[in-house]
Amino acid sequence: MAKILIPTPLRQFADKKDSVQLQGATVGEVLKSLTGQYSELRRHLYNDEGKLRSFVNVYVNDEDIRYLNKEATPLTDGDTVSIVPSIAGGSAGVASPPAPPLTLSKDEILRYSRHLIMPEVGMDGQLKLKSAKVALIGTGGLGAPLGMYLAAAGIGRIGLVDFDVVDFTNLQRQVIHGTKDVGKKKLDSAAETMLDINPYVEIDRHETALTSENALGILKDYDIVVDGTDNFPTRYLVNDACVLLGKPNVYGSIFRFEGQATIFAYPGGPCYRCLYPEPPPPGLVPSCAEGGVLGILPGTIGLIQATETVKLVLGIGEPLIGRLVLYDALAMRFRELKLRRNPECPVCGDHPTITKLIDYQEFCGIPNQQHQEAPMAGGIDGDIDPVEVKAKIDRGDRFVLLDVREPHEYQICNIPQAKLIPLGDLPKRVNELDSADEIVAHCKSGMRSAKAVDFLKQAGFKKVRNMKGGILAWSDKVDPSVPKY
Repeated sequence: MAKILIPTPLRQFADKKDSVQLQGATVGEVLKSLTGQYSELRRHLYNDEGKLRSFVNVYVNDEDIRYLNKEATPLTDGDTVSIVPSIAGGSAGVASPPAPPLTLSKDEILRYSRHLIMPEVGMDGQLKLKSAKVALIGTGGLGAPLGMYLAAAGIGRIGLVDFDVVDFTNLQRQVIHGTKDVGKKKLDSAAETMLDINPYVEIDRHETALTSENALGILKDYDIVVDGTDNFPTRYLVNDACVLLGKPNVYGSIFRFEGQATIFAYPGGPCYRCLYPEPPPPGLVPSCAEGGVLGILPGTIGLIQATETVKLVLGIGEPLIGRLVLYDALAMRFRELKLRRNPECPVCGDHPTITKLIDYQEFCGIPNQQHQEAPMAGGIDGDIDPVEVKAKIDRGDRFVLLDVREPHEYQICNIPQAKLIPLGDLPKRVNELDSADEIVAHCKSGMRSAKAVDFLKQAGFKKVRNMKGGILAWSDKVDPSVPKY
């Protein structure tokens, strides 16, 4: 028997189980048994040609088998098979910056005294920190602890890249911002907190989304790039820019109760594309806004990233190069998987084919909003506005308002006329719906309900629409008494 570990994003398709015991002589046999037992897992693990998807990695006893014939890898009794999908970084350190300042001020010596008395840091190490230049992409969940601790450590110049504003929903985890900052630019709120922690650091504010057009220009002046982003296009953009510029990419990601951390794009080590050559299809992996995240989790992963950044600057310890740390907060368990550089990687491989930044929205399969067709007014195709849904209810129109959120979300707030069928349950409960009825699906913000609409159309339903903006838009446009979450 082999133990199959099922990651959080896929548990909704496996009766919420985190592991199962299955018979099989090879990895392929146990995966076949797994998808036979839980049929909905198949489309997440395999493509239409029956091959394992490139954004799904498989490990046996924490050993990377991606560059082997992984499905033919033999198993023995008691082996553990880990499925790791992508989840909307005693070295010489980084290239030495220009000559460090000759001294620390009297106040700085007092401030950093607990560093200075450590022989691994000392005066020379603190001067390295003061000379270092670190770019931090995002000042949200991961960026919050990163910004505060990098400032506290004495990183001399920190470049913040963000264009969002502080929202009440951020405060559960983005501890660099406070209630007084709601409505303020995250860039300004984060910088104010960091400068309050340490007025001796220099903060560069890049109020922009990182794009293919500006990434190289922004990042080229920094020694290390720390990825605090929450979407796949920006992750691939940051990775490729770091490889092209020769900058280490200190990576972290979070979802619900689980997190990952490593260092990509370090000379001789793997990059993000070595681990995940291609992104998952749009909507397949839920974002934190859709799936949720334990508020404390980004603190844990962000602190790992901050620790690795400081170690790289100081040139001490064993950095997370070629090692992926997995953290499960519910089990309070850390695991480590080995990563290998892929010599055929299109970006960092021996013969790279990607030598400049590309269109990452297109690469990740996200359509250009400007070229999307507008919904047909009054028709069955396309989205429907919450105001129109309310009018249909008031008129007594016959239609089914389908809520595809989870039961715990329904308890937070709901539309009384809605029928609850969670998205993960829809394939086995589709018989509860009549294809002759008009159906309007909704979720929290519109992403999951769009997937439900696609599924129902493929199942033969003709009159299906998505309520634009979900119940959040319902609260904005129809009933302000409905709480947002």
